[in-house]
Amino acid sequence: MDKNIALNPNEVVAFLKKCPEEFTREDLLRFISENGIQMIDFMYPAEDGRVKTLNFTINSLSYAETILTEGERVDGSSLFPSFIEAGNSDLYVIPRYRTAFVDPFNDIPTLCLLCSFFDKSGEPFDCAPHETLRRAEKAFEASTGMQFEAMGELEYYVICDQDPLFPATDQKGYHESEPFAKLNDFRRECMMHVARTGGQIKYGHSEVGNFTLEGKIYEQNEIEFLPCPVETAADQLLLAKWVIRNLAYRYGLDVSFAPKITTGKAGSGMHIHMRLMRDGRNATLGADGKLSEEARRAIAGLMQMAPSITAFGNKNPTSYFRLVPHQEAPTNVCWGDCNRSALVRVPLGWSSGTDMCSKANPLEMAADHDTTAKQTFEMRCPDCSADIYQLMAGLCTAARIGLEMEPEKALALSAEKYVDMDIHRSENAARLATLENLPTCCAESADALEKVRALYEAADVFRPRMIDGILKALRAHNDASLHEAARKDPELMRKLVEQYFYCG
Repeated sequence: MDKNIALNPNEVVAFLKKCPEEFTREDLLRFISENGIQMIDFMYPAEDGRVKTLNFTINSLSYAETILTEGERVDGSSLFPSFIEAGNSDLYVIPRYRTAFVDPFNDIPTLCLLCSFFDKSGEPFDCAPHETLRRAEKAFEASTGMQFEAMGELEYYVICDQDPLFPATDQKGYHESEPFAKLNDFRRECMMHVARTGGQIKYGHSEVGNFTLEGKIYEQNEIEFLPCPVETAADQLLLAKWVIRNLAYRYGLDVSFAPKITTGKAGSGMHIHMRLMRDGRNATLGADGKLSEEARRAIAGLMQMAPSITAFGNKNPTSYFRLVPHQEAPTNVCWGDCNRSALVRVPLGWSSGTDMCSKANPLEMAADHDTTAKQTFEMRCPDCSADIYQLMAGLCTAARIGLEMEPEKALALSAEKYVDMDIHRSENAARLATLENLPTCCAESADALEKVRALYEAADVFRPRMIDGILKALRAHNDASLHEAARKDPELMRKLVEQYFYCG
């Protein structure tokens, strides 16, 4: 059996013994018929970034076939109020078979599928975030001959009643074990449910942030995914948030993906790792085991477009309370190897050429393992206020822009923005002063996007009215002086956290 299918926790994959990309309508009808499926749920993100659901009761196999074939119509003006008016609002939702999974929470056996939006002419709805990402992915491959893959790091806080036994050390929760970490079992169960929805998880762990507030424990956790095609990576992050919230609700816990909950404590990001693929191999590493020229050119594109990327990845005022010095969050446009003070980090990539396994396990013979697939580069500014599909489309576009530059110009730009130091240490102040700042509020983020919007709209990727809607939403926060006001008024900060506690 294919090793990608063996042990797969997705019930549809296990039953059909097929990779999701190979699912057909007949496969799903057979699964429905032979597994007692009684309902079908269509799921899709709207403009607010949350999952929406449409339920169908299966009263016959022919009706199930109709649902899977023809989809259904929905009110687009309620889902995308910035782009669709009530006078001409209908959209179709059509399921994507490869996304099928069994609802892990519903007592009624239910098959769930993510959907794509189509307009009245039967064409993909041009302002749907998923469709924007699909166009970005297509433009990237057409221009570069490579595929753009990604994976996300999903950080979040879980909140429960305070426990006096084995108290955690404040802001020292990184990879903490029980009993000092109280919610590791909850994270493990989340991971298993995410895997059942099709999420390809790399690992999970407790994160740095932990604190107590008003008799409650706040524990930060992270679930990180494996690299995959960028469209699938976005789908997985969308469903993972849905899973974590549902499981928390059933356990009487509270969960927040908000970028900042209180000052002085670690905020929650949604870092995105990227890699360039050619002919099934990772082109992010060169033959010498170092970052490839193409990867450095792609990073140059990220450096050029970085301020505007916040318009997709940092969409509410509390996002910018997270992007401050000394909180493991970026503040300036730069990149570096293993450098968590930089905007783009190139993590360790198993490129030493040493078989560490045989050194740790003397009974294992040393071997030459191909570990090149592991190398990525990571954008560290986004958080869960992002529209995941817009963000991925923005990153894909920025990488393409770097690869379309004159190679010498791109390599010079990446060299100029490279840092090999903690830029927030006092002795590195001179270097910090040479680096461009990231936006400090939604208003500045909107200005950054407006300056370069033509680059995002090129190659038929972002539609102008989508950019218009993003700019309008960012500027509506009217937050240019919010940092200063919140420093003077703690009550204002509390109200902001409450307002955006359930963002994304």
